[in-house]
Amino acid sequence: MTSPVSLASLTAASPARAPVQLTAGANHQGDGTVEKAEELKEAFTQFVGETFFGQMLKAMRSSVGEPAYFHGGMAEEQFQSQLDAQMSQEMAQSGGGQFADGMFRQQFPDEAALLDASQETSGLAALNGLRRR
Repeated sequence: MTSPVSLASLTAASPARAPVQLTAGANHQGDGTVEKAEELKEAFTQFVGETFFGQMLKAMRSSVGEPAYFHGGMAEEQFQSQLDAQMSQEMAQSGGGQFADGMFRQQFPDEAALLDASQETSGLAALNGLRRR
């Protein structure tokens, strides 16, 4: 049995959002609610995006040296990781879903099927059948 992993323990969560519990798909089968599946997908997408973009920024920073005239010294070095963390959070919110959708479907197939079924039954999805001929 897997133990729940808090999103706050994995990344620096913003104080405005409460941490969401990430657990294995077997624990969410009993709930069966679309809201829980949406929260799980949002937390998973945020985590995957922050991890991917954080590692990308870290690799980018390590590939270039210090500039000759515009280096901020120790202050820049100390706050660079905080700036990278903030930038990775912003990039994850804007484009993290591109990477996380396929992984979410593979890691949590029950929740992905539940979300797909809820989108198919929504009123706007039914409008796709009303096309002009």
